[in-house]
This record gives sequence, structure tokens and C-alpha cells, in this order.
Amino acid sequence: MADMPTFNNLSLERHGNVFVLTMQKPPENRLNSAYCQEMIRAYRTVENILGSGSEGAVITRGNDTKFWCTGLELDESDKNPFANTDGFYPLIHTILDFPFPTIALLTGHTFGGACPLALAHDYRIMNSRRGFISMPPVNLGLHFDGIGALPRLKLRPQVARKMLLEANRWTGKEALEDGIVDVVAEPEEMLDVALEMGAKWAPKAKMGVYALLRQELWGDAIKKFQRISYVHGRMTSAPAKVKI
Repeated sequence: MADMPTFNNLSLERHGNVFVLTMQKPPENRLNSAYCQEMIRAYRTVENILGSGSEGAVITRGNDTKFWCTGLELDESDKNPFANTDGFYPLIHTILDFPFPTIALLTGHTFGGACPLALAHDYRIMNSRRGFISMPPVNLGLHFDGIGALPRLKLRPQVARKMLLEANRWTGKEALEDGIVDVVAEPEEMLDVALEMGAKWAPKAKMGVYALLRQELWGDAIKKFQRISYVHGRMTSAPAKVKI
């Protein structure tokens, strides 16, 4: 479309009032501060196009069926201790505070920091044939401030424990059974399922209170990530003892 800007390692497509943001960053759509800021720019672009009090939704998907996102570029924080407070945390906060429904279309593997990224979305659709979802920091000796907030608020206590303290790996079917995702779909049908879901829930944003009502549900996490974002007075993560 003529009014659609371009992005680095991202594409943004419009299907009516449902926007599809496709991550296209090698390797494995890993997140660094610049890429997180680029994703934020894409979300803000959708806001500007739709305007306040309108219908709309955003789908965030991977660019293939092998990976959705494999988390953070851990080496960046070794050189820049503020990488995550400038990038990852503001991205999570942006999604949690977004005025339109959001859908994570988990096309493939979803590991590490990609788990809170997926949980920040309102809905999750997972590939039925391939890909695991797992958060392995307990195995890596790695800690991020606020990493347990979304599992604690959005998942059953036993499932949150499996995710954070046991580094469990779920298939799509298993993730659906444990309530981590809302739908599983065949790879070739995933986008259509997501577009249908986006069109279904897009009208809920019309009255302009979607983000406010979301805060009633997940406000503890929203406030926590907001406090961490752009805070340069303290360390917010412990360096990994194991690199993947």
C-alpha cells in the first residue's frame, strides 16, 4: 500500500483492519534492542493508520514454519547492559498496552524471551505439526527482571511452574491442553485462522477501552514492564552462564 512504510527485517501488510507483522530477521528472529524498537515502530504505525476509536487487530508471525522467535540476542547485553531496557521491555509494554487486540501466530519454535513476547499478546495460535514453546533460563543460569510476571498472571500455577522452573517443552497440542495457546492449526491454514480471529475481535477496540480493560486483567505485569523500560539506574538481568 502507498501509505505503508518499510521496516528493517519486518513486513507489515494490511487485510482490511487486520494488520500482519511478519518477523524476518536472521537468525531465527532473535531480538536485539534495534529490532525491538523497529517492531515498536511497526505497532505505532498501525495505531497511526487506524486512529483512535476504530476497529483493528495485529497479528505477529514468523516468516517460516521452523521458527517464530528464539528469544534475545544474549551477546548484546554483554556489551550493552541497557540493551533490554531500551528494547525488549518497551516492546513487551507496547504490546500489553496496545489499543487493539493482538495475536501471536507461532509459526515455529518459540524459545526463551519469545515466551513472554508471545504471552504479551491477547491470543496465541500455534503450529500443529512442528515447533516447541519453551522458556529455558533455569537451565542457562539466566534471569530477567519480570520474567515470571506473565506466566504467573496468564497461566495456571502448575503450568507457570513447568514453564519457568522446569523449562518444559510443549508441542502445539500440549500447549493447547495446558492453556498456553488458544488454537492449534495446520501450517498452511495458520494465517487464515489468525485473520479470521483478528476480524472477529477487531470490533472490540471500537469503543476505545480495550487497553484499559486489558490493564484490569494484566495490570501488574504492565506496570512492572513499564517501570523497567528505559531504567538505567540498575541492572535488570543476570548474564547467562550457558550460551545457546
